[in-house]
Amino acid sequence: MIKSMKATFTVFGSLLTLLSVAQDQHFSFSEYSSTFLNPGLAGANSSMQGVASFRNQWSSFAEPFQTVAASFDARFNEKKRQKAGIIAGGINLYNDRSGDLRVSTSSANLNIAYHLLIDDYNTIGLGIYGGFGQRSLSPSGGKWGTQYNGNNYDGNIDPGESFNNASFAYVDAGAGVVYTYGSNGGYMSQNSNQKLNIGFSVFHVNQPKYSFINAENEKLYMRMSAFVNGEFGIANTPGSILPGIYYHRQKNAQELLFGANYKYSLNGGSRHTGFTRPSALYTGMFFRLKDALVAKVMFEYDQFMVGFGYDINVSSLTEVSRARGGFEVFLRFNAGNGGGFRSRI
Repeated sequence: MIKSMKATFTVFGSLLTLLSVAQDQHFSFSEYSSTFLNPGLAGANSSMQGVASFRNQWSSFAEPFQTVAASFDARFNEKKRQKAGIIAGGINLYNDRSGDLRVSTSSANLNIAYHLLIDDYNTIGLGIYGGFGQRSLSPSGGKWGTQYNGNNYDGNIDPGESFNNASFAYVDAGAGVVYTYGSNGGYMSQNSNQKLNIGFSVFHVNQPKYSFINAENEKLYMRMSAFVNGEFGIANTPGSILPGIYYHRQKNAQELLFGANYKYSLNGGSRHTGFTRPSALYTGMFFRLKDALVAKVMFEYDQFMVGFGYDINVSSLTEVSRARGGFEVFLRFNAGNGGGFRSRI
């Protein structure tokens, strides 16, 4: 019985790998994966920032799905006094390895965005991206249903699986629009900061071929993403609420992530001398519908932030995963506070 269950889980792991082939990556820290969320977010909330992330998932019952990502974006004309908008650009790099077949996806994209300055605090931005992707797999690592001999898995049985193209490259492109509001008024004791981002984006508008077996109808389908997030200070306290809602749809697959972080400012930093650096502690809870609860904790010191999140699986896979979804960590460098635009005009 135990051998049979192990064989079932092994075959299930291979099926998860194949199901992941036509779907994009996802991050629990969507709020800090800006250009992966929307190319229009390049330069929207920071003068310059860099983010590196690592995610590990499903290691409790299958070969783990591991994701490494990095992004950098910056504004180009922020110091120019007379300007109608802010020009920004960035780059993001991504690698994902999934399951026993070691399906590997790598991509490199360039972003460019323009943010029209409506007034001192409001902008509307349009961003586009273009780049290349590459995918590969190792067929010998797979464990297939045809290798189940009735009692357990038998690796000596020929699975009868073949792949015409175990590695291929493709061109990718997409666009997004973002509305941003930000104000940085008041001292720490007043805590009157307010920030809001609303965006919609479309990824893979060219729908490149995406098949290991040269199937003409298998494409990388367009992904449509919409989100709302923000930061709202609780007046006369060191606390702020950072809610967020993120929705993605890619053909028949969809994902809804929502929740909030709580920010507690440990130190507001000295405005004039710069001797004391600002610091803050964040905790949060998000829910990925029909999938997982996501617990988060982050620490920010001056221009640096580090975060850790853990997905607690609550889906139909709970009996197999034992509620162990995966963990995600990130490190962020932020050279700008990303508040209002008054000082940038």
